[in-house]
Amino acid sequence: MTISLAQLRRCSVAVDLGSARTRVYVKNQGLIVDEPTVAAVNIRTGALLAVGADAAVMDGRTPDYIRVVHPVANGTVVDIDMAQRLLRQLVGDKLRRTWRRRPTMRAAICQPYGSEPLAQRAAVETLSGLGAKRVELVDTLVAAAVGCGLPVEQPEATMVVVCGAGTTQIAVLSLGSIVAAESVPVGGNAIDHAVLQHLRLHHELTLPGQSVRPLHLMLSSTGGLAPGSTEVHGRDVVSGLARSVQVDTERVRHAIATPLTAILDAIGAVLRRCPPDLVADLGERGIVLAGGSALIPGLEPMIQQATTMPVHIADRPDTCAVQGLGAMIEGKVEPLHLDSMAP
Repeated sequence: MTISLAQLRRCSVAVDLGSARTRVYVKNQGLIVDEPTVAAVNIRTGALLAVGADAAVMDGRTPDYIRVVHPVANGTVVDIDMAQRLLRQLVGDKLRRTWRRRPTMRAAICQPYGSEPLAQRAAVETLSGLGAKRVELVDTLVAAAVGCGLPVEQPEATMVVVCGAGTTQIAVLSLGSIVAAESVPVGGNAIDHAVLQHLRLHHELTLPGQSVRPLHLMLSSTGGLAPGSTEVHGRDVVSGLARSVQVDTERVRHAIATPLTAILDAIGAVLRRCPPDLVADLGERGIVLAGGSALIPGLEPMIQQATTMPVHIADRPDTCAVQGLGAMIEGKVEPLHLDSMAP
């Protein structure tokens, strides 16, 4: 089943409901929401205390009666009610006014490649609960490719790797459709976990989750190593007291090599399933990295070395999917038919 751009142009709102961040694009207004997909709830009363960035800073710092929840996991809505409450709070009056002006309003939402019908239904119900009369599902890989400016409508290969927080999706596209694709449950969260495990096992140190991302900066973006070691502050596993340790950057790089290797294996599997003519196209055009975790240190040179193909990072890798979906509803994309997802 396919969905035409004419159908998408009837949509007024584009949503990328990711594991890490929620992004909402409104036609003729642009990107109006770009916030963490996090909510803080009082479990005694059920009251919603904070959402987005305000809730993210509470993670790990709340009393027992306040719970910080993540209603989306691996790109799939796992708590429909909380996802609706989070979206309603994030969009505020902007989207509600748009909804009132268009009682038959349609919305489009990105969905991970290969998502199950139940997951698709959850995404539809999340937006339907906010007032959308019809919800169109578009594959994240197609939306990201459009957002990267790739000529997906042409009869030639384009390859995009979308690195999210929970999953990494890889696809080769031609003529507006996915020729071969793969999804692996490895993303930014897996890299964070690998760093935390390294510090716990080799330094007997625990860190708050929000301290892990700055730790990635110890590794240079070229795949080499920052000179020397870096001082890291955390809590001693045995005594529970605050402690600082010197962490060798090379050891951290080795610690994150295992999850990164899973991404390389998936890329190889996609290329093996492609016709030789399309692979030849990729040898010239290369691979484009998108997604919030595309800037993981060492990922770009690692893929380039393994595939011997040029690798490029999109200008705004974190917002490629929602910007691509926004371009579709705005009618800024060449005519093509897209693979549709029907819940």
